[in-house]
Order: sequence, then structure tokens, then C-alpha cells
Amino acid sequence: MLSASKDFKEQEGGSMYVFRKKLDKFDMGGGVIRQYLGEGQKLNAQHWDMADKSVVKWHKHKQEQFGYVIKGGFKMLIGTKRALLKAGDAYFIPGNVWHEFVAVGQTEAIDLFTPVKKDFPWKQKGGNAGKRIKAKK
Repeated sequence: MLSASKDFKEQEGGSMYVFRKKLDKFDMGGGVIRQYLGEGQKLNAQHWDMADKSVVKWHKHKQEQFGYVIKGGFKMLIGTKRALLKAGDAYFIPGNVWHEFVAVGQTEAIDLFTPVKKDFPWKQKGGNAGKRIKAKK
């Protein structure tokens, strides 16, 4: 459980609450926009907004990942298992398992990572964290 201890990292928009309108977004290219929602001591959260047919290419990371599809959907490949997910569906990805997402329609999703994930596939290929889109404050 998150606490207001000195170990808790305050996020823009509040220490225990997140107000998305106050958070910057990052244009990752290819129709993928991410928004860092914050982190606790053992997990962090991201919001994804993806254009139809945009792709988060085949990759893996040490973190376990849980995701929830808010709207739209994903054609997903986790290891050797394929699935079509729609709004209201969720997914669990064990650490160090290869996976890929292709958006079906305009798609929004939330991902949780544990332990905290700071790197992205784009960074690993020599890119950066994406072009910052400043929040309107």
C-alpha cells in the first residue's frame, strides 16, 4: 500500500492522487502516446493512447506487467499465445517474456509494472523517452 512517507516520490498533480490533465504526455512515434501516471515503491503505472494499427514491437523486460484495455483493443502476442483483446479485457505478462501489441481502433490502456519500469523499447534501440507534450496547467 502506498504511504505518504518520505520514501514516496511525489508526482506532478499530487502526492497520492493523479490528475491526468496536469501530466505531460510523450509522443513515442508511430501513433503511440504515453503518459507516466506515477510510481510507488514497488510498481508504476502508464496510460497509453494508441492510434489504430499502431504497434509496440516485439520486446521483453524483467518487470511483470498487468494491463487493462479502456477502449479499442489489441491484437496481442505474449510468448507464443495470440489473442484479440477488447475494451474491458486485461492481460498479465510475466517478466522476461517476449510480447507485442497492435492497436485495433483508437485504443487506450493502463499498464502496471513491478518492479518499477523506467526504460522503454524505444530507449533500448537508441531512441529516447519520446517527444514531450506539455500539459496545459
